[in-house]
Amino acid sequence: MNLTTTYLGLTLRTPLVPSASPLSEEINNIKKMEEAGAAAVVLHSLFEEQITHEVYELHHHLTHGTESFAESLTYFPEPQDFVLGPEEYLEHIRKAKAAVDIPIIASLNARTDGAWSEYAKHFEEAGADAMELNIYNIPTDMKLTGAQVEETYIDIVKAVKAAVKIPVAVKLSPFFSNFANMARRLDQAGADGLVLFNRFYQPDIDLDNLEVEPRVLLSTPQAMRLPLRWIAILHGRISANLAATSGIHKADDVIKMLMAGASVTMLCSALLKHGIDLIRVIETGLVQWMEEHEYKSVIQMQGSMSQINCPDPSAFERAQYMRALKSFKQNGQ
Repeated sequence: MNLTTTYLGLTLRTPLVPSASPLSEEINNIKKMEEAGAAAVVLHSLFEEQITHEVYELHHHLTHGTESFAESLTYFPEPQDFVLGPEEYLEHIRKAKAAVDIPIIASLNARTDGAWSEYAKHFEEAGADAMELNIYNIPTDMKLTGAQVEETYIDIVKAVKAAVKIPVAVKLSPFFSNFANMARRLDQAGADGLVLFNRFYQPDIDLDNLEVEPRVLLSTPQAMRLPLRWIAILHGRISANLAATSGIHKADDVIKMLMAGASVTMLCSALLKHGIDLIRVIETGLVQWMEEHEYKSVIQMQGSMSQINCPDPSAFERAQYMRALKSFKQNGQ
């Protein structure tokens, strides 16, 4: 049984890839992922806020007490002059590369102009095989138009692609007025892969303390429907590889995503809930299903149920809505 797939120019043993999560913060966990059958690992994201905090904390300690000797301030650089880091994340990339044989994909979430490409260069120098741009941005400026928001994404991809030689994937939310057009533009801007979809963690209100607090809700299998639809629609229409994430919990979910057109399927919530060994369980289920249905390779099934190959292309669009409602009504009777 040939489970091989290609993602971001990398030949992977299987389409099973742990996505960015706290699990990858420990090198020992990354080793366990490889042992369980992970084909590659996406590291936890580095956020620009972490770097900014570290830089200003260092500046504070260096200059603490110097107000008594004003001339001494001239010996210390300003925060914006520090070398970008943090070194801990770059060292983590190096250690991960030394510990396992599977590809290591670094993940970045930046905010300011120039930061994306600057950090990307550091990731490449540290040995990352590829990188994922985790564009987690919620526009709140009422004067900012949708076109301006979209252009920001395009500019980020172009800047990073111009700065590095390693493959670049973009992790996206579905919140665009025309996602198909956005995917096409990102593809044309040079994105090697699109990861569908980013799950924005929504805030909650603590009624006891009257505070707004973050609460992580892990995905359920139902969450896979949205990326399934868009992967099926985009397959064969853009050059970028498509990675499915969110709602993938068992072998059946992987199979559906592959048939829709995904190059890889990414696991996060399922591993946090059930442990890293679930990768091995899912791979076993994938192989069993392929044997029972006489599939010889993953490539054979990839895109077989995408919109361009589906007997009923309208099934992924609005025309299916009335059929779904009718089906629900009949089942209810």
